[in-house]
Amino acid sequence: MSEPKIAQKSPYPVKVEAGKSYFWCACGQSANQPFCDGSHKGSGFTPVKFDAAESKTVYFCGCKHSKNPPFCDGTHAKL
Repeated sequence: MSEPKIAQKSPYPVKVEAGKSYFWCACGQSANQPFCDGSHKGSGFTPVKFDAAESKTVYFCGCKHSKNPPFCDGTHAKL
């Protein structure tokens, strides 16, 4: 499998709603960052599902290299 495309070198702050599911783009190709739009098809990448337990701001990884997907872990600072 190839490396994911870096969508941006900073996290995406998103206000999530309790009880909703979100699908984080792992490949970096989606036009709907940080969420999946199906652009990964045939690439070997799959989106990561996140179920929001509470309504709050979540910081989704933008560089696609986090060791804790779908969340930002600061890896973008080393890229």
